[in-house]
Amino acid sequence: MYLVDDHEVVRRGVASLLATDPAIEVVGQSGSATVGLREIIALRPDVAILDANLADGTGVDICREMRSVDPNIKGLILTSYDDPDAISSAILAGASGYVLKRIEGNSLISGIKLVAGGHSLIDPTVASRVVEQMELQRRSLDVICELTPQQRKIFFLIAEGMTNRQIAERLYLAEKTVKNHVTGLLSRLGLQHRTQAALLAVRLHGPEASTPAPTAAEPSVMPGAARRVG
Repeated sequence: MYLVDDHEVVRRGVASLLATDPAIEVVGQSGSATVGLREIIALRPDVAILDANLADGTGVDICREMRSVDPNIKGLILTSYDDPDAISSAILAGASGYVLKRIEGNSLISGIKLVAGGHSLIDPTVASRVVEQMELQRRSLDVICELTPQQRKIFFLIAEGMTNRQIAERLYLAEKTVKNHVTGLLSRLGLQHRTQAALLAVRLHGPEASTPAPTAAEPSVMPGAARRVG
């Protein structure tokens, strides 16, 4: 097992905890993403415990890079943040586990053994938030797909940060008409303000989708949206 955490007290504490179990051997540790990745690739541990946020990188990046070299190395993200976006990124990077630092010592030891054995481990609190977010995104995507071409244009222009007046000028509409559309769109999507619309657009379609083309053509929906079922 290899440990990467830029907080020395945390790193030493976890290492000392794991040393109490004869079945777990800590082969190395580092507070640097760069050093940690290099040593993980050199040592090839069964499991790498990775802090999500490091001074010179992220545990998710380390996980992605180390598994591209050796898929047999299991990654376990250990973090203080129960962020659904972070766990989604971790899963995409090939992480086998995502647990919060408030986890009890015995549970962490058991979790490491599970991950080493090929199982997945996700903190129940984080997992429930991810499910909620996925359901919200699914409902929002359904609503967006049901919008008229004009409404979709307005949604993406809102996401770009345009005011009602700017949208009216872009689409050759009355400002009052745009205001009515915006109010209706935010209500249908369950949003309270325009900033949430921009965040939703990025979440559903990626950063590039919040900047629609300045033409009268209908903005494209995320590739594969028609096939997405949940």
